Amino acid sequence: MKGRYSQEFKNKAVSLVLEQGNSVQAVAHEMGVSDKSLYNWLAKARPSGSSGHQVCDEIDRLKAELRQVKAERDILKEASVFFSVESEKNTHS
Repeated sequence: MKGRYSQEFKNKAVSLVLEQGNSVQAVAHEMGVSDKSLYNWLAKARPSGSSGHQVCDEIDRLKAELRQVKAERDILKEASVFFSVESEKNTHS
């Protein structure tokens, strides 16, 4: 099934990972391709070879973890403000 996806399609998928910082899994799912295909396209886009695949996996994992930690931080900030306001209301009652 050579040539199933256009080069433009492949470039877009690679760009979403490399330039926009999306995870391989998310882009593959969103674009309806396998992770393996996307990793192959990334390997061709980067001359770094097999160790690049491992580095890419680690970067993807760390980016996902960072997004999760930022979301948790934002929730805690909102909760802190909420409880601070509630505390002020209760002390003035």
